[in-house]
Amino acid sequence: RNDWLAVNQFTVVSNRKTRRPDIVLFVNGLPLVVIELKNPESEQATLRMAYNQLQTYKQELPELFAFNALLIASDGMQARFGTLTSGWDRFMPWRTITGQDLYREPGNERQTEGELRPGLEVLVQGMLAPARLQDYILNFITFEEAASGLLKKAAAYHQYHAVNAALASTLTACGIRADAGALYAGFAEAEAADPFREGAGVADTAGPDRYRPGFGQHRAGVVWHTQGSGKSLSMLFYASKVIRHPAMQNPTIVVITDRNDLDNQLFGTFSANRQLLRQTPQQAASRADLQELLQVASGGVIFTTIQKFFPEQKGQKYPPLSLRSNIVVIADEAHRSQYDFIDGFARHMRDALPNATFIGFTGTPIETDDKSTRAVFGDYISIYDIQRAVEDGATVPIYYESRLARIELDEEAKQWLDEEFEAITEAEEDEVRKQQLKSKWTRLEALLGAERRLKLVAEDIVRHFEQRQQILRGKGMIVCMSRRICVELYEAIVALRPEWHHDDIERGKIKVVMTGSASDPADWQKHIHNKAERDILARRFKDPDDELELVIVRDMWLTGFDAPPLHTMYIDKPMNGHNLMQAIARVNRVFRDKPGGLVVDYVGIANSLKKALAV
Repeated sequence: RNDWLAVNQFTVVSNRKTRRPDIVLFVNGLPLVVIELKNPESEQATLRMAYNQLQTYKQELPELFAFNALLIASDGMQARFGTLTSGWDRFMPWRTITGQDLYREPGNERQTEGELRPGLEVLVQGMLAPARLQDYILNFITFEEAASGLLKKAAAYHQYHAVNAALASTLTACGIRADAGALYAGFAEAEAADPFREGAGVADTAGPDRYRPGFGQHRAGVVWHTQGSGKSLSMLFYASKVIRHPAMQNPTIVVITDRNDLDNQLFGTFSANRQLLRQTPQQAASRADLQELLQVASGGVIFTTIQKFFPEQKGQKYPPLSLRSNIVVIADEAHRSQYDFIDGFARHMRDALPNATFIGFTGTPIETDDKSTRAVFGDYISIYDIQRAVEDGATVPIYYESRLARIELDEEAKQWLDEEFEAITEAEEDEVRKQQLKSKWTRLEALLGAERRLKLVAEDIVRHFEQRQQILRGKGMIVCMSRRICVELYEAIVALRPEWHHDDIERGKIKVVMTGSASDPADWQKHIHNKAERDILARRFKDPDDELELVIVRDMWLTGFDAPPLHTMYIDKPMNGHNLMQAIARVNRVFRDKPGGLVVDYVGIANSLKKALAV
């Protein structure tokens, strides 16, 4: 039984200084939460001052924070929480008590949804209730290595409640009668909830359980949390809770992506948190390796791409790998066209793991006419959209600027571009359609990649980016529709600013990030990088103090790439739907005093952007 104690004006003497934090919460004698309060009636006593006071305590009273889990700052009306390494920009509100309600703080003009209620009251009741705080400290705090050192990260309210709702939905989908919120000291205490021993908790699908929605149907649902709001960490926390819930009896977690770079990024996040997962994740190197990893009796966190679940020959049936029912498949970006029952991921996955339960995580919404995604994964478990993320400060707003008029095209080219743009962008996600429109794609590539036009684009980007940098230091990304255009635009830019170029991978202000082979043209070779070199470029680009400020890409880094200093994206490539939404979200990350991200349009994506945002 835990001992809970809240102490007002707790006196601490350290280095000949006496300090009295307003409230310290102790659990079993350990000071886990420090709260600093300011008088709401005083104009000088602000929320930011409470945060600053906590930073002073950190410097002066290190002993008080040896076991610290959370810091809370409040002026009575508004409240924010963070960790020992959180900057002011990462101190977040807690806007719900039950996970079903939503409140807005007095005086917070950015928040528009929810009933008015003091933020401190909501945070105390919604986060600091003993059972919830215990769950939070055990399951929702983790660490991450960064260029600045070790970061301590804590879940936001939308992550906490989504993960717990997803766990409950997963238990139901597995056909398990067990309390998702139960806290167990060990597996022995949960024997009664064990669904994998005869008569213990297995679903009676012919009895009363059949009336429970989704019970034993192996479709846990979809978590839609907008890009930049912590989807990767939510997936990590979810996997950890599924693994640690005794009723799941040491499950196997299979994490699926549809691209190798996304697989590597997620694998890196999970690998860095193997203590939270209680095991070391493994990455399937081949189909044979995947099959071997899945033929285990229990346990395991396995990463793979969907391509490894496709048989060698089209039309073949994938062999069954395991009949166990405590296998959970987590699909990243669960709206992709590959997730279908005809000859796609879902069919082969069901053949390989017929009793597994599926759950999807996505940063963009499922389109209303997308029936296949719901058939595979089920309905929404949790929604955290762009508006809420901006209101909470989880992301920054994205602004749009058209520069299309500045780049001259003759009238015939303009008319052709207007007529064909929609059809060509639609082909991006559909390989068959893309082949049918190959000649149109080629013509558009020639139009956008014309030497005279690229010179104009280069001049405009250089001028625009330099003006942006005078106002707000940060990073920029240019998106082109082909590798040829990437290379030639680079040459046009460095012709204007020769000092931006450097042959050394560790030097230079601008770089192209792309893959290729020895058969590519000779003048491309200096821009073709292997994985180790791309990792160096990623590290440099994420570092706000590194001189690398501008990158040119075609497909690399447009999904799953997190670079908070990035504030401007120049788009010169036809894009729409999920691809467009994922790309522009690269600029929405919170960073210091960044007020927002900017998308600069050189190709006419305005209508596509409106459609994507309207879903």
